[in-house]
Amino acid sequence: MLPDSFRFGVLEKKGNMEVREEKLPHLKEDEVLIKQEACNICTTDYQQWQGKREHQGYPMAGGHECSGLIVAKGAKVSNSLKVRDRVCVIYDYCGDCDSCKKGDITSCRNIQQFGKNYSDQYYGIFGFANYFIRKSKSVVKVSADLPAPEASFVEPLSSVLKGIRKLRIHSGFDTVVVIGGGTMGLLNAAVSQAMGARVIVSERNPKKVEKMKQMDLELIDANITDPVEEVKKRTNGNGADIVIVAVGTSSANDQALNMIKDDGGKILLFAAGYPAPELNVDSNSIHYKQCELIGTYGSSLDDFNNAAKMLSERRIDVSPLIEEEVPLTRIQEAFEKAGTRGNYRVSVLLHS
Repeated sequence: MLPDSFRFGVLEKKGNMEVREEKLPHLKEDEVLIKQEACNICTTDYQQWQGKREHQGYPMAGGHECSGLIVAKGAKVSNSLKVRDRVCVIYDYCGDCDSCKKGDITSCRNIQQFGKNYSDQYYGIFGFANYFIRKSKSVVKVSADLPAPEASFVEPLSSVLKGIRKLRIHSGFDTVVVIGGGTMGLLNAAVSQAMGARVIVSERNPKKVEKMKQMDLELIDANITDPVEEVKKRTNGNGADIVIVAVGTSSANDQALNMIKDDGGKILLFAAGYPAPELNVDSNSIHYKQCELIGTYGSSLDDFNNAAKMLSERRIDVSPLIEEEVPLTRIQEAFEKAGTRGNYRVSVLLHS
């Protein structure tokens, strides 16, 4: 029997996650009902819980790194989606604006990414809900045997793929330095390695340093050596071809500018920071070094599909990035753990 109501986590105000219950609406002909199994807590989620992103609005029925099983489908849903398929949720989008027509669905002009798109009362896309109805175009299929917390990495991995595409990595040639060994830093490192680059990760948090040692990554421990000097040393004085800034701080931006090689280096500004970090560079330096400062945000529809494929084929192993699994009934505790410095992804299990 299909449910007629659903339970979901909602951020009522700074520091206060609650579990609420609402009636499920009627399933429309172009929609699917998903039994959402897991939703991982993103930096965007816990930073609002910490009070750093209050511009996103309250009450926030957030969570956007979620996956689950289709349990019902509307009459006009494509045969490519079947009941019992495992899917990962992607953002809703109009499909008609210029951004959507180019595939850049997270830049949709008509549907605000964290707006009140599913409710008149709540912001957000209800990732922390045990059941939810979505447009069939707003999901991508993943392998049936991929655990739900790992399947939930489709969204963050897709955003990494978008940035990596812009870098145009030369396989077997480029040295990529990732500043920051958190979840997104290590995803950037893994994809860069898969693209054939030599990858070095710089990190100072002791817990993250130990994690990278376990993962056998080439590491710079920023507690015991200067990252800029160490990069120059390991590249015969040349500097990195590419630096990916995966932490949102002014000091990381400064390091990146000093790490890149003097001719044609690239910096990918992957992470946002709150308060906004500074970038101290003059245009002459960019001019004479012929360097590229590249911004990236969100994902295209192709990025979502490619991320689902990479995870399903186990070309990227995200299991080491799951810190802990916590049931929905303890979602406040889950956010406390997610916001603890040094922790990786905390996965909220929605049917435990």
